Amino acid sequence: MKKAVSRVYLTLIYIFLYAPILLLVVFSFNDTDTKSRTVWSGFSLRWYEMLFQDRMLLEALKNTLIIAVCAALGATVLGTVAAIGINSMKGWRKKLVMNVTNLPMLNPEIVTGVSLMLLMVFVANLFGISLGMGSIILAHITFCLPYVILSILPKLGQMDPHLYEAAQDLGCTPLRSFFKVVMPEIMSGVITGMVMAFTLSLDDFIISYFCSGTTQTLPVYIYSMTKKRVSPEINALSTLLFAVILVLLLIINIRQGRMGKKEEKEADV
Repeated sequence: MKKAVSRVYLTLIYIFLYAPILLLVVFSFNDTDTKSRTVWSGFSLRWYEMLFQDRMLLEALKNTLIIAVCAALGATVLGTVAAIGINSMKGWRKKLVMNVTNLPMLNPEIVTGVSLMLLMVFVANLFGISLGMGSIILAHITFCLPYVILSILPKLGQMDPHLYEAAQDLGCTPLRSFFKVVMPEIMSGVITGMVMAFTLSLDDFIISYFCSGTTQTLPVYIYSMTKKRVSPEINALSTLLFAVILVLLLIINIRQGRMGKKEEKEADV
């Protein structure tokens, strides 16, 4: 009885979470005008065709993807280095740094956005430049960094700390030891952190809104459309983004599953 109730409860939760996405996907193929978007009028690809003809929307999408890729790569590199440094700390220093790392995630995003905007404006006035693509990338790296660190730290904790030293005893340089020993051990955490940083950057609105300057990202562009009416093209675009993220997660999970089976076979041998 308890198992049946728990399964029903879990099913309802998943329905509540994914029903809106399912409706969005279905209505992205709806052949209707912009005045009656919630009425099914037949299957059509018209909104996908119009999507690839909307120059401003595609420009906002391009900016968003460039920012997300740069932010994910920057946060992954800095987060990996920071996680290794934090993992080597002991006692109260490690606790202090971890509390400082967790603070940006607990801090309201509106506070982070306003504070980053003030910093970017100060720096821009100091050097005589304007806010734009660079300011958004730096802001996104800043708020994505803690998530990458927390994704990599558990993998470092699971790794044998003597492997790195053993590799150097066998003739590897410190840099070669890092890439040959440490990186393979924490690679799953690095990939998880990078995907999370990419997703967070792709989805962010508040920080992008305050730090965008003259550059328009997709969330900011969609927000500007809500002042009038949101075009069904957004349904088509959201469906494509959801499909890309879903395929990416499936590839990562399949890869990690194969790596886990390979490690189990090697352990059995």
